[in-house]
Amino acid sequence: MVSQFTIPATVPGRFGPYGGRYVPETLMVPLLELERSYEVAKSDPEFQARFNDLLKNFAGRPTPLQLASRLTAYLADSGNGPKIYLKREDLLHTGAHKINNAIGQGLLAVQMKKPRVIAETGAGQHGVATATVAAHLGLECTVYMGTEDMARQALNVSRMRMLGAEVIGVESGSRTLKDAINEAMRDWVTNVRTTHYLLGSVLGAHPYPTMVRDFHSCIGREARAQILAAEKRLPTHLFACVGGGSNAMGLFHEFLKDESVKMVGIEAGGRGNELGEHAARLAAAQGFTGARPGVLQGTYTYVLQTDDGQIATTHSVSAGLDYPAIGPEHAWLADQHRAEYSAVTDAAALDAAQLLARTEGIIPALESAHAIAGVIERTPQFTREDLVIINLSGRGDKDMDTYSRSLGEKP
Repeated sequence: MVSQFTIPATVPGRFGPYGGRYVPETLMVPLLELERSYEVAKSDPEFQARFNDLLKNFAGRPTPLQLASRLTAYLADSGNGPKIYLKREDLLHTGAHKINNAIGQGLLAVQMKKPRVIAETGAGQHGVATATVAAHLGLECTVYMGTEDMARQALNVSRMRMLGAEVIGVESGSRTLKDAINEAMRDWVTNVRTTHYLLGSVLGAHPYPTMVRDFHSCIGREARAQILAAEKRLPTHLFACVGGGSNAMGLFHEFLKDESVKMVGIEAGGRGNELGEHAARLAAAQGFTGARPGVLQGTYTYVLQTDDGQIATTHSVSAGLDYPAIGPEHAWLADQHRAEYSAVTDAAALDAAQLLARTEGIIPALESAHAIAGVIERTPQFTREDLVIINLSGRGDKDMDTYSRSLGEKP
């Protein structure tokens, strides 16, 4: 059934009150240049042909939509579990959905004649994707990464360096994703003439939230066609983890107008509800504290803040979800009640990862494990008629050290 839900014609880059451009004056020119370049690229047959060719022949699209038959049976045994499909973004080159956007923005950098790209990364997957695309297109690449995340994701640091990228550790603040973005933006201000900032999520100033969503919208387009072919009907639910929110928006966007399809974003519940113990921005109904609208790193959205407006520290076992803000389109979808957002704990995500590994033979990224945990926790609310797609946004190679330390002694 098609709903009355429509995306209003507002100021470009706004999702209701959210989004916009809140940046230093020196960044307005490159942002406007990027916006113009992207608008040209959207209707340029040559750009689109190159983009689609690289998605297919370099990244490995389309990705399968796999029936998780044993996970479905396991949950059915413990209640009225749904039929579950996995959108296998983990099978892409570099191991995650991040390559979709990296290809698109890499081509834009070439189009704008910018010989250098910079990026931020938390879990390292966006950094690896950026370094990979830069190497393929002959671009210089620098990646900023918090030293806390570098320790958690040492394998991805090695991969980036092998691909020729310079990886710069960030020691400021919490030494995680937020701080890496800050340093990348400082670099961009200094080097706007030669450098494109290849931002990795639906965050930041316009046009990034829209552009990154569009580059990932292939996820939802494929999933829609695949589920209709397999089941002759639309899913009842979509589940995806949400840090900044790019993999979720990539899946959700194609289904926005379908009232029958419920969309659920799963955030990082960390170690508990108190500020500093989690990274849940929109899960207030579960008692997670500290999020309210504000500006962070170029956009107006929900931000975890202290009482006096300082950006709060966050915690997640997953480096990719450990961020105090959320993409502005997610903020708007939550306000409109078109999508629902909840959080699961570190422990639940770890258990979900082990369950998927032992039922389906797939080790998910810790980020994706949150989405799986979200489905598991809702099992009592489902019926046997429910049909769920989980976006398996990345594979778990990068997280094996965390898994071995956290789950190694479990039978």
